[in-house]
Amino acid sequence: MTATKANTRAPKTIGLIMDGNRRFARARGLPVFKGHELGYEKLKDFLRWCKDKRVSTVVAYAFSTENWKRTKEEVGYLMKLLERVVIDRVDELLKEKIRVKFIGQIERLPEKIQIGIKKIERDTEKYKDFTLVLALSYGGRVEIIEGIKKVAKEKGTQAISKLKEEDFGDYLWTAGIPDPELIIRTSGEMRTSNFLPWQSAYSEWFFSKTLWPAFTKREFYKILEDFSNREIRNGA
Repeated sequence: MTATKANTRAPKTIGLIMDGNRRFARARGLPVFKGHELGYEKLKDFLRWCKDKRVSTVVAYAFSTENWKRTKEEVGYLMKLLERVVIDRVDELLKEKIRVKFIGQIERLPEKIQIGIKKIERDTEKYKDFTLVLALSYGGRVEIIEGIKKVAKEKGTQAISKLKEEDFGDYLWTAGIPDPELIIRTSGEMRTSNFLPWQSAYSEWFFSKTLWPAFTKREFYKILEDFSNREIRNGA
């Protein structure tokens, strides 16, 4: 099967945990860094598949708060790769007419990357049909704590006791970004790993055994079929 059925219902927003880059590289005798590079190339493919299916937003988990604990060499390489993406490869995103947003502890990133992030967000904000949200130095629990602090700062501490669930999303890093209807995690790991804990309350999860660089359009379309066949109740 190479395509989804005609009546397949695709989600408007997809969350993505791109796991397995290092294992993919090691299994093929490649440097770990090569796995991350291949993972970025796969993300570009994935975005095209999503656009073809009229998905409007992808939230991709690119670097977690826990990832800072990796070796200095690997973190350094990831920062260099990110620098290339937001500075040297920005034309690729402009060509595809993708709006790019970043969420997370952006202030922890190198200054050059922060400058590049601001520029790419500004240069792509005119695109309205498709949005890529990159979660960098992101942790869901930190996001919630920061959201509470923001409420206290803007409304006063007394406002916290009156805060309503439907309003809290406005104080999170994802404010204005739709909650994901579907979240995909690759590599066989069956954990949520602190990814969008508030926003994923009613998301449908799909755990793939495929390592991220080996993920295919065929498998993605099968996941969309599975999603389409699920009964979405949202707690009702």
